[in-house]
Amino acid sequence: MLEPHGFCAGVKGALERAGRNPGAYCLHEIVHNDIVVGELRNAGMKFVESIDEVPPNETIIFSAHGVSPAVRAEAEARGLKIVDATCPFVAKVHRDARSFALAGLPVVVIGHAGHAEVKGIVGEVLAVEGASAYVYPDVPEEGAGIGVVSQTTMNSDEVARILEGLRGKFKVKTSAAVCHATKERQDAVKNFEGDVLIVLGGANSSNTRRLAEVARCKAYRAGTMEELKALDLSGAGHVGLTAGASTPEAFLNEAVEFLEKEQVK
Repeated sequence: MLEPHGFCAGVKGALERAGRNPGAYCLHEIVHNDIVVGELRNAGMKFVESIDEVPPNETIIFSAHGVSPAVRAEAEARGLKIVDATCPFVAKVHRDARSFALAGLPVVVIGHAGHAEVKGIVGEVLAVEGASAYVYPDVPEEGAGIGVVSQTTMNSDEVARILEGLRGKFKVKTSAAVCHATKERQDAVKNFEGDVLIVLGGANSSNTRRLAEVARCKAYRAGTMEELKALDLSGAGHVGLTAGASTPEAFLNEAVEFLEKEQVK
C-alpha cells in the first residue's frame, strides 16, 4: 500500500461540517466520492445543483470545491444558513485569483472548465469589476501580463509544463500549484515500480484520475468493491494500492482484505 492515502485535511474538514448538519442541503457533491455521498444521503442530507432548489431559511452546505461570490450572495438573498466546507487550499486559490484581478491582470486558470472548483475560481475573478478570466488553453492575446492559478487537483507535472509555456508568451505572476495532499500522492505513485497500480476512488474525482494518469506502470481505477473484483490482475507480480483524497479508509481496508485473500502481492 502506498503512503500517503485516504482523506486529506480538506476532505476531513468538509465531512466534519457535514456531520454536524445531517439534515442540511448540500450544493453539489460535498466531495467527489459516491460512497461518501451515499452515506450522507442515507443520513438525511439532500444534494442539489442550484440554490433555487433550497427552500428559504434552510441550511446550505458549500462543498469542499468552493463557490463563487455570486452563489454565496444568492444563498444569502434566500435567507439560507450557510455552512462553508470549502477546502482551505481552494479558498487560498480564490484569494490569489481575486488579488490578481484587483491588480488589473487577466486571470488564467489551469484546470478543467466543467469542474466545480474551476467554476468557483472563475466566478471569484468575475466578481471583480472589469476583470477577465480564462480557463487554459483559452488565454488572452500574447504580450499581456497575466495572473495564473491552478485547480488544486491537477497533475503537478502538467501544471509546471503549462506554466513554462505561458512564461514564453506572457509576463506571468503566479501562485499556481496543486495542493500538498495531491502532490504527495502523485509523487508516491510516480516512485512505484511494480507491475500494476490500483487507484481507489470515484470516476468523477479529479485527484483520483490524476493518480492513475501519472503511474509509470499499468493502472486501474476502482470506485467500488464490485469494480475492484472485476479487474483482471492475472499475471501481475507486484500490485500497488493507493487511494484518492476523498476515498474512505473503510473502502481501502476492505480492498486490502480482498486482495490479500486473492493472494495478490
